[in-house]
Amino acid sequence: MSKIFNISEAATIAIHSLAIIARSKQQLNAQQIADKTGFSKNHLAKILQQLVKNNYLASTRGPKGGFVIKKDPEKITMMEIYRLIEGDLEEKSSCKLACEACPFNECIFGGLNEKFNKEFKAYLTGKKIAAL
Repeated sequence: MSKIFNISEAATIAIHSLAIIARSKQQLNAQQIADKTGFSKNHLAKILQQLVKNNYLASTRGPKGGFVIKKDPEKITMMEIYRLIEGDLEEKSSCKLACEACPFNECIFGGLNEKFNKEFKAYLTGKKIAAL
């Protein structure tokens, strides 16, 4: 089935995991987060290491190890984490037919893709990890 909106699994894992760790009173390991989210433990561990490398999380190795949030979740936006994983959102039209030979004067989709991108970016920018 087709989707109009699609966010990568990596970005989804990063945002969900960071929110779960931020809410936790104790450190959580990758298996515990995988159990709560249903994500692959291996993929989740790779994403968590990116968050550690970029100073969003601190990790402790070993059987009693796990992850804790390093930055204030009140100051981390979802957009920050999305950008870390995916890069910037495209601002201009991503029309697959964006070419000089297009037979239409205006986009037949009425610029919806640009509107969706702006709204999505505004939502991610306005939403803090602590609010999730």
